[in-house]
Amino acid sequence: MGCSRAPRRHTIAGVTTIYLIRHGETPTTGKILPGRTPGLHLSERGRGQAEGVAKQLARVDAVYASPLERARETAAPTCERFRKELLLDDGLLEADFGTWTGKSLVELAKLPEWQVVQKRPEEFRFPGGEPFVEMQERVVGCVRGIAARHPGEVVACFTHADPIKAALAHFTGRGWGAFQQIPAEPCSISELEL
Repeated sequence: MGCSRAPRRHTIAGVTTIYLIRHGETPTTGKILPGRTPGLHLSERGRGQAEGVAKQLARVDAVYASPLERARETAAPTCERFRKELLLDDGLLEADFGTWTGKSLVELAKLPEWQVVQKRPEEFRFPGGEPFVEMQERVVGCVRGIAARHPGEVVACFTHADPIKAALAHFTGRGWGAFQQIPAEPCSISELEL
């Protein structure tokens, strides 16, 4: 299980701690671009990763997730451990990859547009889908809204790789140039204080 940074064990008065947690592995992780495809569940390894995340967290006051099954399933052990209801938020959804949804990553990497995705994502709109900049605005707005609803609390948000990378590029001030270098491995935990 990867971890961008070990979760802190304390909070600062008035500061909301947001954990952005990528869902666990699925049978297609690293092979296809699943996007918002329904019915994609965690693999056995992914379920173990989700259990590991729940054990790693010292305190959670609220749990949010993308409505997609893989995010909800990853959140379930954390909800159980901290006895919290799972709150679904469309703002945490994966990017809409449009006609690229379900395509092989190996095949997509052969397209000339793939170089734009890798080097200038802020200029790219997925064919029939969402531009990276709109996805970032959606996720940043969602995270800010969650922080406003939970002042001084610790909130676990279970989501997807690109939304995590977009949020971190924004909140850390690193910008789009760092987007593809920001790690977001399955069940990694990235911490923001807002």
